[in-house]
Amino acid sequence: MKQAFNHTELSRILASISEEDQMSKLLQDFLTPQELEDLVLRWEIIKLLHTGMPQREIAKQLGVAIGTVSRGARELKYGHNGFVNLLKQLEKSQ
Repeated sequence: MKQAFNHTELSRILASISEEDQMSKLLQDFLTPQELEDLVLRWEIIKLLHTGMPQREIAKQLGVAIGTVSRGARELKYGHNGFVNLLKQLEKSQ
């Protein structure tokens, strides 16, 4: 049986990091180069979806499958509001 892990401690650690350089180094230690690249790509998809760009256009522009973009759209609409809250926070800070 697969063990269930609680992400609370990790969330607390990530939330406590305020230095961009420290966060960058931690992400590089936690993630493989491909995982980090995928994470950056997912964020680009989310930002473009938030601007209202059509999914097919995003897929073409970023060179990804439409399913990849659709997954991001589902998370924006039905997820835990993490993306939405972050986007709102970023808009306020600009």
